[in-house]
Amino acid sequence: MYRPTLDPVGNSLGLSSIFAALPLLTLFILLGVVRVRAWLAALISLAVALLVAMVIYSMPVGQALLAGTEGAAFGLFPIMWIVINAVWIYNMTVVTGHFDLLRQSFAKVSDDMRVQAVIIAFCFGALLEALAGFGTPVAVTSVMLIALGFRPIKAATLALVANTAPVAYGALATPITTLATVTALPFGHLGAMVGRQTPILAIFVPLVLVFIVDRGRGLREVWPAALICGVAFGIAQFVTSNYISVPLADIVASLVSAGAVVAYQAVRPSAHWVEPLEEAEEVAQRSVAGQASGGGTRSGGPSADARTAGGVRTDVPAATGGAGGTPGSGDVVRAYAPYLIIIVVFVFAQIAAVKSLLDSVTIKFAWPGLHLQTASGKPSTLPTFNFNWLLATGTLMLIAGLITIPAIRIPVGQAVRAYGRTLEQLATAIATVMLVLALAYVMNSSGQTATLGNWMAAAGGLFALISPLLGWLGVAVTGSDTSSNSLFGALQVSAATKAGLDPLLMAASNSSGGVLGKMISPQNLAIACAAVGMARREGDLVRKVFVWSLVLVAFMCALVYLQSTPVLSWMVVG
Repeated sequence: MYRPTLDPVGNSLGLSSIFAALPLLTLFILLGVVRVRAWLAALISLAVALLVAMVIYSMPVGQALLAGTEGAAFGLFPIMWIVINAVWIYNMTVVTGHFDLLRQSFAKVSDDMRVQAVIIAFCFGALLEALAGFGTPVAVTSVMLIALGFRPIKAATLALVANTAPVAYGALATPITTLATVTALPFGHLGAMVGRQTPILAIFVPLVLVFIVDRGRGLREVWPAALICGVAFGIAQFVTSNYISVPLADIVASLVSAGAVVAYQAVRPSAHWVEPLEEAEEVAQRSVAGQASGGGTRSGGPSADARTAGGVRTDVPAATGGAGGTPGSGDVVRAYAPYLIIIVVFVFAQIAAVKSLLDSVTIKFAWPGLHLQTASGKPSTLPTFNFNWLLATGTLMLIAGLITIPAIRIPVGQAVRAYGRTLEQLATAIATVMLVLALAYVMNSSGQTATLGNWMAAAGGLFALISPLLGWLGVAVTGSDTSSNSLFGALQVSAATKAGLDPLLMAASNSSGGVLGKMISPQNLAIACAAVGMARREGDLVRKVFVWSLVLVAFMCALVYLQSTPVLSWMVVG
């Protein structure tokens, strides 16, 4: 039975914290400075964590290795199990052309490019984040925006800034699933608490997008549509995460916000507006478009890199079934069918009797050979593995995918091949997530995370002010809210307990603050640049989004701090 000591170096918490921080510093330097591939950076950092655990914390070799294997297993199931099946459904819609048909339907809502930016980058991007995450929304929506006539640099900027408020519930709330596991806090409570932070952020993001497109004039002319979009998204995300289903929060919010904008445009349509281009910019855009098809600035296709961004083809012709090859109403219905099926499946699974039935086959077991205590001498919950194979979010996604096959009329063989391609596409991501979770489990079980938490708790009540910055930093470096939560979730709880703050609030703030680091993470910047044909121009792009990232995370820090005080404590989940 291993029991960690929080100050193994000279009985000094400060000195011990230096060693405890080595795995994280290694990861940050390798990713952010040396720019090593994510999976390799995670592997090297895991090795450092194991050495610190065994040499500094005197953790038995077997216990340290077993803790890492449990973390890796959790990274595969349920985390990547969710992502695999979510991306599979998305890939099937690309193969059949229904994805392109969905894109066209969004573009027809308004011929005002400022409104199109809100609908595609924010609403549709949120839907993609809900289903897939891991860079997919940035790659896809930036390509769609270029197809509508946006300059490459602006398309990439819009896609990155829009990919904020939905991130905490990305891939069917994968980040929150991870956070609940590493903190031992209730999944539903964490989801509800995040749902009292990010919805407030969502109100402002569409307004920021309009400002990026057309500065002050854009805000003056189309602020009602942007505000309606943000408010509708925020309300739907709050209601769904708190009272319906945490995994469905972004799906419902994205559809509700898109519907709200469509309804508003039907009543008060925006005037036709096209972004003016300077001659040099027009030549540049024509060049980007011409790489693929030789098209013009407003109608040319995206670059070759864009069409295969993230390993997903986005230039497949739309499904057609109407007269003369024009999509019929049935095709439109089938384009929306996968997302409606997902909602129905998840809502059905939340029915008490159904949920109880699905949960009846869940297997909970102690990870073989792993025997841990907390620093206080209590039995640790980390070795308990919850194999809820039928109730798992990923399994429900698989069921939705199987129903989607006949709904969108994709041949079974083609669907199976799409699944194989999905596994190939996500191979590196699977390895990276498994290694990062292994790193987190080693740090948590050995006591490294608790050491850092106790040291940071010296900030007292002011820790609430810097808590979101930890999540922001974690996502900025790793590119993933899931990875950031696995690294810092337990640390947030440890620091909160020591400082006399609400652990639930601090853990949730890690995820909510983390979403704002997404736009400046090297991985997302690289994805965005590749998608719009601006390879190796990440420096130009980061200058466009960095200020927005700082402004928005400062707002989140202030919100969380006020929630930790009597001013907004009524917002905290009881």
